[in-house]
Amino acid sequence: MSEPASKAFLLFFTLIFLFFTSTLPRDLPDATTTTTTTILDVTSSLQQAHNILSFDLQTQQTQKPSTHTTITTSTPSFSNSSFSFSLELHPRETIYKIHHKDYKSLVLSRLHRDTVRFNSLTARLQLALEDISKSDLKPLETEIKPEDLSIPVTSGTSQGSGEYFTRVGVGNPARQFYMVLDTGSDINWLQCQPCTDCYQQTDPIFDPTASSTYAPVTCQSQQCSSLEMSSCRSGQCLYQVNYGDGSYTFGDFATESVSFGNSGSVKNVALGCGHDNEGLFVGAAGLIGLGGGPLSLTNQLKATSFSYCLVNRDSAGSSTLDFNSAQLGVDSVTAPLMKNRKIDTFYYVGLSGMSVGGQMVSIPESAFRLDESGNGGIIVDCGTAITRLQTQAYNPLRDAFVRMTQNLKLTSAVALFDTCYDLSGQASVRVPTVSFHFADGKSWNLPAANYLIPVDSAGTYCFAFAPTTSSLSIIGNVQQQGTRVTFDLANNRMGFSPNKCQ
Repeated sequence: MSEPASKAFLLFFTLIFLFFTSTLPRDLPDATTTTTTTILDVTSSLQQAHNILSFDLQTQQTQKPSTHTTITTSTPSFSNSSFSFSLELHPRETIYKIHHKDYKSLVLSRLHRDTVRFNSLTARLQLALEDISKSDLKPLETEIKPEDLSIPVTSGTSQGSGEYFTRVGVGNPARQFYMVLDTGSDINWLQCQPCTDCYQQTDPIFDPTASSTYAPVTCQSQQCSSLEMSSCRSGQCLYQVNYGDGSYTFGDFATESVSFGNSGSVKNVALGCGHDNEGLFVGAAGLIGLGGGPLSLTNQLKATSFSYCLVNRDSAGSSTLDFNSAQLGVDSVTAPLMKNRKIDTFYYVGLSGMSVGGQMVSIPESAFRLDESGNGGIIVDCGTAITRLQTQAYNPLRDAFVRMTQNLKLTSAVALFDTCYDLSGQASVRVPTVSFHFADGKSWNLPAANYLIPVDSAGTYCFAFAPTTSSLSIIGNVQQQGTRVTFDLANNRMGFSPNKCQ
């Protein structure tokens, strides 16, 4: 072959090589790529699953203050945002226990109510996007079947699946009640005597006539006009909150003193005194709304910040909900906190992408963007369990995880989880790290137990994310477990601080 011909031949194959290498997928790992991994302790998580089924609620409660406690000593009163205080948080199964025949049935009941909750949040957002007025809202005519009532949804709502409880005092003298936390709700409410229809709760039902600080709200008040659904009776404001499964709470809207352990009390907190409360409500006395709306506890306290750390739901441990004590240290992952002009309840976070094994996943930038019309975006919520991602984000995330876990044995799908593994017989496994990447360049690396979770006691683990066709994505509480999540309301910042539950 002549020299010019050989040069042309070499040039041809060089061009072919460059073409094929330039078209290779960028998110595929190759032999020279370092994959970031973390260890999943299979033995430990299965032991926790076993322990929560055999958890002795009565023994646990004998080690706590009586659920009938009345506070008679005076506590400091505060009404401004400078006062910091802390409340203890408990997973639901350590407060109110329903028998499950095995761990899988417990998981399936959790996933069932979580799906109903997610649907309720997206439905509420859709109403806001379509500018549906509160006068157009009507209770849903949904039949609640007897078998549904056995599902232990203790927030009383599909809008608050009620996985975490705190204890607050209501009235003067203050009586203590277990209440469910919900960052996806604004209205605070509890069951009240006399009951037209009240569900079973752990504590005695609140009697407003026994409190010297209970005061009905008038129909002309700002609190009454801030309700999504309200009416009047003899000049006094009535409230109603309807939820996505047909559940509701209805009664008098009032102001009352609310106390927080030994930290102090707040006067004139607007809350619902529910005389007719129906649906999947078993367990807590009511709900504490931590959303961004005007009637939420955070806004009524004029809180500059609040934070919580959620222990594993299969744990008997507890942690805290803190107000006005935001401390975003050097180990905190910070992110922009954003609001949707169409709905002020939800807390949106500026997410730019996700990675698996240290490699960015190819996800359209639009998948996490909150647009001007109020569509899209991703919120942080303590009441939703499983993180939901738009399909265009979930599919490449899942595919990347599956590619990097080819050493693990795949098994059948379970409920909303389409990617599950048989880890029976394994003491621990090494898996690729899954991370959230935020708009300001910071990244939050999740522990393996926060995205590969047991769904039975035999060693079946599932990838704990789920797809949605909704424009709304949600970072749920399974992914938040073990991380202190801070809402810095004064500076529109969020913080994620691993291993800060104490």
